[in-house]
Amino acid sequence: MPAEIFGVNYPFLPDRKILRFDEIERLCRLFVRCGARKVRLTGGEPLLRPNLTELVGKLAKIDDLLDLALTTNGLGLREHASSLRKAGLQRVTVSLDALSDDLVRKLGGGGSVEKVLDGIAAAKEAGLEVKVNSVILRGLNDGEILPLAKRFRGGGVVLRFIEFMDVGNHNGWQEDSVVTSREVLDILGKEFGFEEVAPSYVGEVAKRYRYLDGGGEFGLVSSVSHPFCGDCSRARLTADGKLVTCLFAKDGHDLLASMRGGASDADLLRTIKGVWVARKDRYSEQRADGTKRSAKAKVEMSYVGG
Repeated sequence: MPAEIFGVNYPFLPDRKILRFDEIERLCRLFVRCGARKVRLTGGEPLLRPNLTELVGKLAKIDDLLDLALTTNGLGLREHASSLRKAGLQRVTVSLDALSDDLVRKLGGGGSVEKVLDGIAAAKEAGLEVKVNSVILRGLNDGEILPLAKRFRGGGVVLRFIEFMDVGNHNGWQEDSVVTSREVLDILGKEFGFEEVAPSYVGEVAKRYRYLDGGGEFGLVSSVSHPFCGDCSRARLTADGKLVTCLFAKDGHDLLASMRGGASDADLLRTIKGVWVARKDRYSEQRADGTKRSAKAKVEMSYVGG
């Protein structure tokens, strides 16, 4: 969350306007009844939420939920990885865009890269599956592509390079700042041999590649150069209970007000299904084919995660 916007005097939401753990659990159970099989806790930074392991424990007990994951900046993983794994968490994705503290600060992050790497080690020690996401910007951290690949290959961590997207309203996105997945492949191809791996399921976001020497996998998320709106199966639930159907949406549908207004599970299921079936989101495809409408306010990344 950008410090210049969310500073010490920013009026954050009072606790009463944020979903309680029992409300998150209830909605996740309903999403699973609609066919969802994966839940990811994201942010902002989810490890700042007090007693997060309690929520993980509740969600891990949901019948038919096959995958429970968390996205984090990694700074709190050393402290929390073991308890999260014991509570039922299966996977973590760590956001790390460079191996230099100075570069991380320039890219809007904070904290120590060494501490993040130690958190990744703690997650592996705890038995969590680990992925690392790196967003690459031309002229800033495009020189980190090879160092990142070398740092994580062979270590049981899947690194994913993500094209810079125009999420939210404040990240200064310009198309010429995008380093495409094709460029990343060209850079890696000069150093390593690899082959493409078939997707694990329809709608998988990242294209997967396997090092030929047994060094593991890496992935590419090409939502600018090769949009995948048509296969998207992700819904997002904000901390204040809004159901958002696209990372680039303007707003969401208020489920919290419905719940606290006395809506039954049947009422909520009808609402969720109605919102999902009616969605027409295809922002990335419109950006790619030139039919995107004039810029409008988009939900902030820190509200809906990745």
